[in-house]
Amino acid sequence: MPIYSIGEHLPQLHESVYLAPGACVIGKVTIGAGSSVWFNCVVRGDEATITIGEDSNIQDLSVCHIDPGKPLVLGDRVTIGHQCVIHGCVIEDDCLIGMGAVVMNGARIGRGSIVGAGAVVLEDTEIPPFSLVVGSPAKVRKTYDESVLKTINRASTTYMERAQRYAEILQEPAGSGWR
Repeated sequence: MPIYSIGEHLPQLHESVYLAPGACVIGKVTIGAGSSVWFNCVVRGDEATITIGEDSNIQDLSVCHIDPGKPLVLGDRVTIGHQCVIHGCVIEDDCLIGMGAVVMNGARIGRGSIVGAGAVVLEDTEIPPFSLVVGSPAKVRKTYDESVLKTINRASTTYMERAQRYAEILQEPAGSGWR
């Protein structure tokens, strides 16, 4: 299994967490129930802690990392799209981070927000709850009411179901020589 300790710091994963092949979880990491880390992601808590809430998903090729004194916190029902870089920040509950987005140290993404694909949220940026942010550097383009949660949480639910399915059906072909 692709879980590694750093010294005495061993990742703590709820028994229901799904780790796809090639995912790597290292060090001071806690992952809550129903969450998933997909193909070729790296979640590396070497210099500070990484806490991932329940029912969250980190999609293929994404990197979650920290700097000393800059822990990373992902709330519940957070979706991190493919090929994102999430670094030393706080992403509150019910957020969707679009494919290829970057969220830098000290940033805080408020509950129910959407960070558009390819956006770059600069260091120490505060995004209010229920915001759509896009661009580089990322700027708030519009705000939502709580009705957006239905759309955001659809991604979380889809990946929870997908993780359950993959845990049952994904297998390496016998005699393939892969490893």
